[in-house]
Amino acid sequence: MSPVTRGFRGRRNPESASRTPPGQYLTKDFPVLSAGPTPVTRLEKWTFSVTRGDATLRSWTWSDLRELPYDDVTVDIHCVTRWSKLDTRWRGVSIDTFLRDADLEDTVSGYVMAHSDGGYTTNLPLKDLTGGKAWVAYEYGGQPLAAEHGGPARLLVPHLYFWKSAKWVRRLDLMKVDEPGFWENYGYHMYGDPWREQRYDGD
Repeated sequence: MSPVTRGFRGRRNPESASRTPPGQYLTKDFPVLSAGPTPVTRLEKWTFSVTRGDATLRSWTWSDLRELPYDDVTVDIHCVTRWSKLDTRWRGVSIDTFLRDADLEDTVSGYVMAHSDGGYTTNLPLKDLTGGKAWVAYEYGGQPLAAEHGGPARLLVPHLYFWKSAKWVRRLDLMKVDEPGFWENYGYHMYGDPWREQRYDGD
């Protein structure tokens, strides 16, 4: 499977230049880019888990998720294929809530591998998911999150390139050592800061 294209062309609004990372163009659309077919998971079968290797620290059903406290957040998102979309509106549960419920004491050191339906993975430093910086999002624009955008629930990590916001997320696996996920194995950057243009290995 080949990586997605590097190129994307849209309109860059000078008034929003301070919110648009280098090399990005604004779009009013919400482009759909996926590494494979869109998986379909029935909500009664859906679960989300925090694991450490073979050990499950905590797992939640869809009903459990909807009973957790949620945040309504408005954030800008930036795709590695060079589009940016400003003021996107989401509802989701903070990763801090899941880690607290999993009785995880150390929420700074270490790394996480996000696992999704369909086999997609992506790696992140644990500290980039805590402190109100990331969510498991299940609504977009006031509506249930559409499957093509990662529904029923996706990871939302808006300060990194959007491939780090794993669609159809089902599990966060805690790791001591950083390891590459799906796109990282194809040469994408291990971290992915849009303001430093960390698109590919070596950027």
